[in-house]
Amino acid sequence: MEPVTAAIDVPQTPQQVYDFLDVMAHHQRFTDHYLTDWRFHGPARGVGSGATVTAALAGTRTDVTVEVVETEAPRRIVERNVSAGGRRVGHGTYTVVPLPDGGSRVAFTYAWVRAPLADRLAAPLVRATMRRANRTVMRRLATELARHTPVDGS
Repeated sequence: MEPVTAAIDVPQTPQQVYDFLDVMAHHQRFTDHYLTDWRFHGPARGVGSGATVTAALAGTRTDVTVEVVETEAPRRIVERNVSAGGRRVGHGTYTVVPLPDGGSRVAFTYAWVRAPLADRLAAPLVRATMRRANRTVMRRLATELARHTPVDGS
């Protein structure tokens, strides 16, 4: 299945965005519209930090284990996601790049490594659902960044 990307521009610096995203518990604040029942494991930040959550999308609920598997401060965080009893495996990658006039562009790309047959058969619907959910995630992330990390002068 083709990856899905959502992005947003924010006034915070790449380091400020990265520092916020690096803390797994912060993700609950901007994804709780479809990820609930957060159970954290591992360190609070960095590689090995993770959570098991309940994802509710398109009328289905499933537990998903999320673990940070790679970081490159302040540019990138890669999470490995496993659900559907291991039949669904994907990578969620946050990339943060500076904007020419200040601030950052934050993008989240979800790429399937393995997907159940039902997901593959309904790929256009699955991708549209993920795209819509992750656009909301990006808008909510911008709101949480503003609350957590105000831009200088605000």
